[in-house]
Amino acid sequence: MSPIALTLLIFGVMLVLMAIRTPISVAMFVAGVAGYVLQAGWMPLAAFLNNQAFARFASYDLSVIPLFILMGNFATQGGISKALFEFAAALMGRFRGGLAMAAVLASAAFGSICGSSVATAATITSVALPEMRRHGYSGRLSTGTLAAGGTLGILIPPSVPLVIYAILTEQNIAKLFAAAMVPGLIAMLGYMIAIAVYVRLVPGQAPEHDEAPAITAHSLMGIAPIAIVFLIVFGGIYGGLFTPTE
Repeated sequence: MSPIALTLLIFGVMLVLMAIRTPISVAMFVAGVAGYVLQAGWMPLAAFLNNQAFARFASYDLSVIPLFILMGNFATQGGISKALFEFAAALMGRFRGGLAMAAVLASAAFGSICGSSVATAATITSVALPEMRRHGYSGRLSTGTLAAGGTLGILIPPSVPLVIYAILTEQNIAKLFAAAMVPGLIAMLGYMIAIAVYVRLVPGQAPEHDEAPAITAHSLMGIAPIAIVFLIVFGGIYGGLFTPTE
């Protein structure tokens, strides 16, 4: 079989499997296995899979990914996300659309200790969405804000995609984290400005005035754990005390 015919066969098998609703990962794996067997035989494939499986699970660098996600889950279970949103709401509540801005601010802050957009969006949504609905924010503005704010979880370090990119391109993870900090903050400010403009141009999306609770010592203490974790993690990385994985 010619290389072009083999390529078309593998690609066709993959498309057929996807068309019958096979998970994409399974479809790609089956098509790749079929092509490998047709080209080299079963035993070389078995040896390749054995080596690749060990290499992936024994990667010290890749172990940083589940650890960052685990750190975010610890923060969620510890109630940090609720305290974080309450502080952000007290800070931004005096502005029109303040709760929506607070959700973006809380997403950015939570993303600084999580690294996953899904975890950030799910965590902040569970706290912010009921409050936004209770204060009369439209479903469109609430869900759009939380979806956009959740993306800050993979932009503001620690970021899982940045770790993967650094490993694939053999770059320094700490330097990529530093490079992503400014774009992450710019995106956060851009979302907040967009919310401020939107609630003024489109009536009925947010209440005219939000109830702005005062910033108290209790609310400041609520965000202390995130500040401490952030300072320890990034202070240690950029201070040369330990690597991102450690």
